[in-house]
Amino acid sequence: MSDAQAFVDAHRDEGTTELFGITELCQQFGITLRALRFYEDKGLLSPRRINGARVYTRRDRARLALILRAKDIGSPLSEIKRYLDLYGDHGEGRAQQLGFVIERTDTAIAELEQKRAQIDETLAELQLINATCRKHLQERRQVEGHSVSAETGVSPPPSAQTPTKKRLPQTPAQAKQRKVAI
Repeated sequence: MSDAQAFVDAHRDEGTTELFGITELCQQFGITLRALRFYEDKGLLSPRRINGARVYTRRDRARLALILRAKDIGSPLSEIKRYLDLYGDHGEGRAQQLGFVIERTDTAIAELEQKRAQIDETLAELQLINATCRKHLQERRQVEGHSVSAETGVSPPPSAQTPTKKRLPQTPAQAKQRKVAI
């Protein structure tokens, strides 16, 4: 066994067969060096230092995967840290972690279902308003003598419309009567 291999082996966790450098982890997860150092500063990761270089274990790699996944679903760093800290040194807090995740996901599911119901309600209201406005626009244009596309409810551009007769000037009484009819 070479001296280099013995050095790496001496710095592995029990049962760990791999060590990772900071650049390697950043590339694997598509994050920046700064992001990885940020998680370290927040106490989410604790890499070893070998000759001044950060070295990450499989456990650190797994923690990073959990951090990024939790961030993707909107968990704040404080909750992520709490979850990771529940694990313990050798997994003794796994049941507590599972309970924490169940509680957190139950809350998130309820909030999202409520938001979805609000979105569905707003969408139905907007669709009703849109349909009503299209109907009124079509009726108004028919009264005014414009052609209206049945599909969009919008009249074609002026260049595509057939010319209409110019109206003769109206008396004030005729104009008032026309406004009341519309």
